[in-house]
Amino acid sequence: MLRKSTDYLMRWSTFCLFIVLSASLHGCLPGAPRTTVNNTSPTRDDNLALGNPSQAGSADPDNYLITKSAYTLSYNRKRAIANWVSWHLSTAWKGDIKRGNDFRPDPALPSGWYAVKTSDYTNSGFDRGHLCPSDDRDGSADDNSATFQMTNIVPEAPRHNREVWKNLEDYSRQLVSAGNELYIIAGTDGTGGTGESGQTSTIAGGKLTVPATLWKIIVVLPVGSDDINRISTNTRVIAVSIPNRQTAADKPWTAYLTSIKELEKKTGYDFLSAVPKDVQRILEARVDANL
Repeated sequence: MLRKSTDYLMRWSTFCLFIVLSASLHGCLPGAPRTTVNNTSPTRDDNLALGNPSQAGSADPDNYLITKSAYTLSYNRKRAIANWVSWHLSTAWKGDIKRGNDFRPDPALPSGWYAVKTSDYTNSGFDRGHLCPSDDRDGSADDNSATFQMTNIVPEAPRHNREVWKNLEDYSRQLVSAGNELYIIAGTDGTGGTGESGQTSTIAGGKLTVPATLWKIIVVLPVGSDDINRISTNTRVIAVSIPNRQTAADKPWTAYLTSIKELEKKTGYDFLSAVPKDVQRILEARVDANL
């Protein structure tokens, strides 16, 4: 009888130990490490997941937040162009929708604000340059159409738009085709660019500011989930600052590599603010060399 009782207690103890270990491994006990399942199916993620770099909102007309399904932007009423546009890119956003070319004023602007028209660019010597590219949003007709709203468009030197900037956009999509997802933010800085008709600070009778520089930040991750927590000091980050002039296309985009920290100094923005500070500090100091 004693032996049977002892055997029963041993079996019960073993069973209890199994339950405890199992719960611990699955993060069910207080203080236990959680196990995150990494989803490797491409998804459409939050366009502003890495943070709002200028703390754009509804109070400041020169830092006015506009949120769309295709991208999120900070608009500057005084300059009539975006300060920055932020978007996520994976193959989930990609498709075979044809380029819309339906440039038009943005209905999201508050009543009474000047709404830029495509005709404001006529004979200006500058292209209607996308910040979030049409080809990054060809997965649906609505998203592609959104990229042609004029708040996503800036006066861009034609060779800048069609050559050096386009080559960087193409490279970004190559990274996505290779099994990555990207978080991208692109914006403008300064005043005065050089287009086909020479240097100028504004177009459309002074209504639109011509930026001096276009910049871009690209954060590269293998396709997965829980993206913020997967960003580490080893994550690849590409940052460029390219002068808005025709001659910028005389060099490849790699000639304009810089660090996020330098872009923060120029713009006053706080990039990657959603990333842990210790990781953020290292990534922002780095100039990409993985080419």
